[in-house]
Amino acid sequence: MSAEIICVGTELLLGEVLNSNAQFLAGQLAELGIPHYYQTVVGDNPTRLQQAVAIACNRAQILIFTGGLGPTPDDLTTETLAEFFDLPLVEHPEVLADIQRKLAHRGGTLAANNRKQAFLPKGAAILPNPIGSAPGMIWQPRPGLTLLTFPGVPSEMKQMWQQTAVPYLRSHGWGEASIYSRVLRFWGIAESELAEKVAPLFDLTSPTVAPYAGNGEARLRLSVKAKSEPEADALIQPVEREIRQITGLDCYGGDDDSLASVVGQLLQARHQTLSVAESCTGGGLGEMITQVPGSSGYFWGGAIAYDNRVKTALLGVEPEVLAQHGAVSGAVAEQMATGVRSRLGTTWSLSVTGIAGPEGGSPEKPVGLVYIGLAGPDGVISHQARFSAIRGRAWIRRLSACAALDCLRRRLLTDG
Repeated sequence: MSAEIICVGTELLLGEVLNSNAQFLAGQLAELGIPHYYQTVVGDNPTRLQQAVAIACNRAQILIFTGGLGPTPDDLTTETLAEFFDLPLVEHPEVLADIQRKLAHRGGTLAANNRKQAFLPKGAAILPNPIGSAPGMIWQPRPGLTLLTFPGVPSEMKQMWQQTAVPYLRSHGWGEASIYSRVLRFWGIAESELAEKVAPLFDLTSPTVAPYAGNGEARLRLSVKAKSEPEADALIQPVEREIRQITGLDCYGGDDDSLASVVGQLLQARHQTLSVAESCTGGGLGEMITQVPGSSGYFWGGAIAYDNRVKTALLGVEPEVLAQHGAVSGAVAEQMATGVRSRLGTTWSLSVTGIAGPEGGSPEKPVGLVYIGLAGPDGVISHQARFSAIRGRAWIRRLSACAALDCLRRRLLTDG
């Protein structure tokens, strides 16, 4: 038994509206433990909608529709479904009265187009809409198949889902178990390399393990169907431990963790402090750090030393070092980190200097070349990183800040 989400609206296909309804419903289905393998988006076209329904009926037992229930001529979901299942539309006086009441409350009057919203296929039950004019329906047009329709307005759909659809599904045996997921996050390892390391675990069925990537990091999602969170944890934890043992320091956290939050936790546990000196990231590193609640407890501040004159005057970078190695170099990154740590008196300091592009690169120092400096109680080191210029300036700047945080994270975990 599985569900399929079918979102109706040409505006979705044109990219004019973000399809947040599908994301919401997918999460809700997981909470109810209802398998969900397909999503379909179709425009306001009855022929193509019927084609989508024909396909969905052969691979899912619950079809969830959003969109196409409004009063305008292109709102054709209800009529199209009635035609597909060859059943007449029946007017519901109570729906019509509800529409009239809501329109009157807003100072409007009933139009012919509004009246069509009171018609549902024969045998369909009303799925009430507490705030909008368009009701949905709960319908079993044939044995083993359930249809639920919702308006495309997210606020209306969510309320209707919670108030009526969820209780209905639970009363029919759904929701006894939920799908729980744990996401493990990795930095400094490519998705392909990660997948190769944990390849035998992809054959597991409870929990399942699946890789994916985004925003420069690799991730593994561990999912299991269970009746409670403790039951799910008992199934997930042994596999998570095995993955962490295989991947070591490349796994930096899970679920809602970020590199900045993990570094913050490590600093707080050690009662240590941090400062930063930034060039190519232009304050992005400090922004990441201060997005974490409570970061004032360990982050003291920093300097945006974009121009070389600021590097020398504010951070104490030696002009001779700049002249000999250039601003984008390990030597300058080390002096930037040492300078800001000395001036602010923190336990640790990070620095970033690089070429974010699109101009400014050379064969010796291409766009995407970045140096990270890390100064601490036992001295200063620098690390070179290279990021692809294809993804653009913002991408390089973001990854540079993340790489700096990861450099400190690894140092803290191995520093004892």
